[in-house]
Amino acid sequence: MNDSTDMARRTFVGLGGAGVAAAALALSGCAPAENSGGGGGQNPGPSTPGSGGSASQTPPASGEEIAKLSAVAVGDSIAVTVGGASLLIAQPAAGEVVAFSAVCSHQQCIVAPAKTEFHCPCHGSRFDAATGDVLQGPALKPLTPVPVTVDGDSIVAG
Repeated sequence: MNDSTDMARRTFVGLGGAGVAAAALALSGCAPAENSGGGGGQNPGPSTPGSGGSASQTPPASGEEIAKLSAVAVGDSIAVTVGGASLLIAQPAAGEVVAFSAVCSHQQCIVAPAKTEFHCPCHGSRFDAATGDVLQGPALKPLTPVPVTVDGDSIVAG
């Protein structure tokens, strides 16, 4: 080999190593991390896929209307935003209403209603709409329940 070929090969190998290191660094951000509950030092994931923002959750005030009971069919679920909080509401049986924070317990993406389940669009976690329990990971913890009651034709916080 001549000196110019040898130099070109060394330059290519050196740049290839840098590319591998850059790819490894980029992929390290994809590693799953369970939320410890307090969020201390955790970097929350996007609130919706690709948004890059964090999910802000201020629970609704007790007695505040969240939705009309007629908006949630029996055996179905809906998503609502109340006072900055993204919530999931389900009516598993007639007159029985439950609510959960829509923030995924895996990496804080906003979970969507899907009839009797809730689905996280970011990493594929699925939750039971009646209990908030994990049906399929990577999430390990259930969704956070939000206390609600039925008052006439309204679903209210508390």
